[in-house]
Amino acid sequence: MAVSDQLAKLAIRAKQAEEHAAEAQAKEKAGLQQEVETARASAQTQAEKLREKTDAEHGRVSASWNDAQQAWNRHIASAHEKLATKKAGIDATRADRNADDAETEALLAIEWAFAAVDEAESATLDASLARLEANELAGATAGS
Repeated sequence: MAVSDQLAKLAIRAKQAEEHAAEAQAKEKAGLQQEVETARASAQTQAEKLREKTDAEHGRVSASWNDAQQAWNRHIASAHEKLATKKAGIDATRADRNADDAETEALLAIEWAFAAVDEAESATLDASLARLEANELAGATAGS
């Protein structure tokens, strides 16, 4: 699959995430809890696929991708743990603060996604340029 095709898939997935977030406003607690569990499972599956892909490409990609993924996984685990701890035995005031914290976490995750999309665009353009240069060199070598 071409890198530009992957960007198109990313745009579709971002739109789906937007729709799920908008729909969440109208859901009741039980339905929303199920959505949360499904989204977490999906995120975990995607993270595992990314880890497997990074492992398979070991030596062909920068080790910093693996480091970044591990740091992100630690952050997500910590955020989920903090949220679960905060939910135990809370009052209305604390629940409101927890909701504020969860919204802040969501906004930061979205900002990370923006940065990731920008990096994906840059990497895609770099890949296109590298392929063009490789083709030019191959043509120059064949013509020699």
